[in-house]
Amino acid sequence: MAKDRLITPSYCFILAANFLLYFGFWLLIPVLPFYLSEFFQTGNSTIGIVLSCYTVAALCIRPFSGYLLDTFARKPLYLFAYFIFMMMFGGYLIAGSLTLFIIFRIIHGVSFGMVTVGGNTVVIDIMPSSRRGEGLGYYGLTNNTAMSIGPMFGLFLHDAGVSFATIFCYAFGSCILGFLCASLVKTPYKPPVKREPISLDRFILMKGLPAGFSLLLLSIPYGMTTNYVAMYARQIGLNTQTGFFFTFMAVGMAISRIFSGKLVDRGKITQVIIAGLYLVVCSFFLLSACVYLIQWNDTVCNILFFGIALLMGVGFGIMFPAFNTLFVNLAPNSQRGTATSTYLTSWDVGIGIGMLTGGYIAEISTFDKAYLFGACLTVVSALYFKLKVTPHYHKNKLR
Repeated sequence: MAKDRLITPSYCFILAANFLLYFGFWLLIPVLPFYLSEFFQTGNSTIGIVLSCYTVAALCIRPFSGYLLDTFARKPLYLFAYFIFMMMFGGYLIAGSLTLFIIFRIIHGVSFGMVTVGGNTVVIDIMPSSRRGEGLGYYGLTNNTAMSIGPMFGLFLHDAGVSFATIFCYAFGSCILGFLCASLVKTPYKPPVKREPISLDRFILMKGLPAGFSLLLLSIPYGMTTNYVAMYARQIGLNTQTGFFFTFMAVGMAISRIFSGKLVDRGKITQVIIAGLYLVVCSFFLLSACVYLIQWNDTVCNILFFGIALLMGVGFGIMFPAFNTLFVNLAPNSQRGTATSTYLTSWDVGIGIGMLTGGYIAEISTFDKAYLFGACLTVVSALYFKLKVTPHYHKNKLR
């Protein structure tokens, strides 16, 4: 029996649009702490607060964006959010004060919250349901590919003495190209749905809350890593190109996504997530231990540092398409947007907490203590998922 067709022009365009959006996003992630420190002379705690404004803003819009995408035409909303997201890179170029930068950062976060929910929902609409896990795996792979190139490129530019304005321009240009690709995506006709009375379930998928809590605990140390790993390496005296950490992490995600999506399509959703959880738990404990390993042998620590990135990438790469499919399987078709927004909201809450707590713990102690705290949270997440989320999912799944 022939497989349903997954690769179509629209699918390719949305893959390109997602890659270019995330390339602009990831390009700035490791650079912004240095920008805030060097340009505005802010401390670690303040950096954490400023960076988390983005995530908090994205978090605030996520539930409403899911409702809007389920109620109105999805592509126009997706394009509108993409356009605002793109323009905020230009806003950074004219932000001459920390207050103005924070305002642009908040607007950027709102648009990011909308465009990511929109993209995830539109891509589900244009792919066959029989290949959803595989399709979401490839879609997420574009983020991972951007993650492998963007941070490394951004740190390379920064280390080479390129101005922050030029780095912002690279991110801006990437999103201009992405917006053009997004505009070429053709979406299927969505018949009008009966407007249900406004209720909490229209904004948050209540059946997805247990899985959301487990995902939230996981994303706290992930937020610490993506934002502070370069500063952590500098603090412990690790003399290496930390941009490659993201490259190895993305390679791990790419490798795991190749087969994890197909396993998800065979119904092994919870098994895939549990396997990924074990890998992530190990990787964060090892990352927190680097501060002691470098005192013993810096060469071994360098090798282990990038090995941790690879292991972490495999773990998260396995889980991402599985978690996304888990949320979608708990919702009727008319609530795909709500399911996706709940999935991404859970992730964003944790990322925001990770930025705040990572900066705060580093301010009063050191970054290795922040990563040790994050590692403990992954253990709690793994236990909660196995004991609570797995039976809840099998009891309530719709497909």
